[in-house]
Amino acid sequence: MLKRLPFLCAALLALAACSNNSSDNGSSAAPQPAAAPAASAAAAPAAPAAASTAPVAAAPAPAGTVATPPTATPAATPAAAPTEAPHAPATAFVDNGKWVAGKHYDLIEPAQRKLTSGSKIEVVEVFSYGCPACNQFHPMADQLAKSLPADAVMAYLPVSFNPAENFPMFQRAYYAAEALGVADKANDAMYDAVWKTSELTSLKPGGTSLKPASALPTIDDAAKVYAKFGADPKEFAAVAESFAINTKMKRADELVKAYGIQQTPTLVVNGKYRFTVSSAGGYTQSIELANWLVAKEAAGK
Repeated sequence: MLKRLPFLCAALLALAACSNNSSDNGSSAAPQPAAAPAASAAAAPAAPAAASTAPVAAAPAPAGTVATPPTATPAATPAAAPTEAPHAPATAFVDNGKWVAGKHYDLIEPAQRKLTSGSKIEVVEVFSYGCPACNQFHPMADQLAKSLPADAVMAYLPVSFNPAENFPMFQRAYYAAEALGVADKANDAMYDAVWKTSELTSLKPGGTSLKPASALPTIDDAAKVYAKFGADPKEFAAVAESFAINTKMKRADELVKAYGIQQTPTLVVNGKYRFTVSSAGGYTQSIELANWLVAKEAAGK
């Protein structure tokens, strides 16, 4: 078993989903069977793995066999507002026993509020730019959005539960960029700045240990990335530290807790169902399961 450094989600030889586990300083997790790297996974190792148990109440479902992700173009930009994508035809809900609650997905009890407004069924990716497993899943998020029928919408929820890997800064930067209308345009660039160019990396040179907190990239560093897409760096920094963004971050943290999020990336459907790539059985299975749960909601089952 490969042991992670405290809070270290990325290791040279194993990729673990980033765990919401601040109480035990990121105890080691066992990697799952490897898959070929996705198109956008540059600095991240190759395969997703289940996270260690976190203090949040819900227990993660058992991991399935991870399927090799299909070749994909870089994913479209996540945004908390609904993402418009070409819609796939709606499919009728059929419960043939393939997907089992408590194994492939968990019920969120009681059901929680949605991230978006409106009547569309919502599929939320819970993520962080600083999470290597999110970087690997990133191309698949676009495929998932495009696979949804017209009565469903994709949305995105950034987390802050891993300060050692700068998750709070990435959460703040995401909401500031959203407020300034550049989150969509710069989404791919933010992943690249962490995992390709290392402009926003939390790792020391060589990638074997974390930078000290005093050396982690700052909001001003993130503003330089967003400046390439039209954001004024000074305005960006001011918005990022505003009361409105502080409020958004607090509400996001509350929703992450209410959803019972154990790790990133996690997918949540309509505030009622939660699953991971591992629990679904792989990348392709995650898309299939998300659409099955959408159909289940549409059928009122």
